[in-house]
Amino acid sequence: MFLQLHHQKLDIYSISRAFVKECYFITKQFPSEEKFALVQQIRRAALSVHLNIAEGCSRRSETERKRFFEVSRGSIIEIDAALDLSEDLSYCKREDLKDLGVSMVRTFSMLSKMIGS
Repeated sequence: MFLQLHHQKLDIYSISRAFVKECYFITKQFPSEEKFALVQQIRRAALSVHLNIAEGCSRRSETERKRFFEVSRGSIIEIDAALDLSEDLSYCKREDLKDLGVSMVRTFSMLSKMIGS
């Protein structure tokens, strides 16, 4: 926000930021009894995606940078699994998750390319 560093200019940064907001929006609709379970888990994982991208970009070592991107990508997989359960428990419908799914796939793909390069 205040530092104006390189990662803020990257597409992956703005896409993952929007992804976090989408996760927060979707989980607002979950039942209150999930406030400290699935809601918290999805939100923490979404924050992990975004924050590990930012922190990874600050690393000088390519190996270290890629490790942060791997953690970020793992958090996306965690969110995907949590959303499967959320659908099974009727907290949300797949069609309501369409935009989030597109964003998730895009972020995952971009991270995979960053890790592979």
